[in-house]
Amino acid sequence: MKEIDEFSGLLEGPRARGAFTLRGLLASPWSLRIEADSPLTVIAMVKGEIHIAHDNGETVWLGPGDVAIARAPGHYTVADHPDTEPTIFIYPGQDCRAPDGRSLHDEMMLGVRTWGNDPDASTLMLVGAYESMGNVSDRLRNALPPLLWVKNEKWESPLIQLLSDEMARDAPGQAAVLDRLLDMLLIAILRTWFDRKESKDLPWYQAKGDRIVGRALKMMHQDPAHPWTLAGLSAKVGVSRAALARRFHEVVGEPPMAFLTQWRLALAADLLCEPDETVGTVAERVGYSSPYALSSAFKRVRGVSPQEHRSNALASG
Repeated sequence: MKEIDEFSGLLEGPRARGAFTLRGLLASPWSLRIEADSPLTVIAMVKGEIHIAHDNGETVWLGPGDVAIARAPGHYTVADHPDTEPTIFIYPGQDCRAPDGRSLHDEMMLGVRTWGNDPDASTLMLVGAYESMGNVSDRLRNALPPLLWVKNEKWESPLIQLLSDEMARDAPGQAAVLDRLLDMLLIAILRTWFDRKESKDLPWYQAKGDRIVGRALKMMHQDPAHPWTLAGLSAKVGVSRAALARRFHEVVGEPPMAFLTQWRLALAADLLCEPDETVGTVAERVGYSSPYALSSAFKRVRGVSPQEHRSNALASG
């Protein structure tokens, strides 16, 4: 198992498989009501300005080079102006409809992965939505607020323009190219955002910086296959078992061994989607003594067997 620090471990999961990617060309007036419930959605501005209003009360204006990430659960409105009433509703499965329920899919398609109401519109935004994510990515999603954004002056990346150019191409293997570019853009955004002051108030960041908990997390992240026990962890950290258990629960919200189980199964869920892995090889990589032991834990915690999880992931991907 390769070495993973706390931050890399948090970002280990996002590997898009058949993500929804689209260029949006929109001329005023327009307003999109987003109720798609995608686990994570990236919005990146190429030109023009948009206003995002989340149902939790947060709002932001985005201009060229600005980016935002929205996570489920939660709905929001993207518009040319805060006062514009929704003219388009986006439902699960990226089902696009008018306020009266009429499908808008065909009439708003403007070309290869390009959608909108005017091919010459002054507003161009990119949308990349992760439609299904494994449990490693669930841990990432749970570490994020419902809506976050990074302004152009706070970061510099060629990925937005590159993704825009690739979205408009129709070439063999293009879906795989877009998946990888979306992953890269997401991670680049999050690296910048996590370095900002406000992210340091998040429980994940506080756990990372805690003298006791941070060291325990680092060891479990770096070597999940090790036969960790509470006694072994506390000895490595240099505190008593009771002190580690108490502090870990205060900061993380669950006992160390419960966290380790969730982390191992999160890694297993992601690895099971790889075609060359078997239940046996995955069990060995994440610290279970046998395929049966992994299957038993997986079924107990996640409600499905490893084989069922793999089949469901392949069907949705």
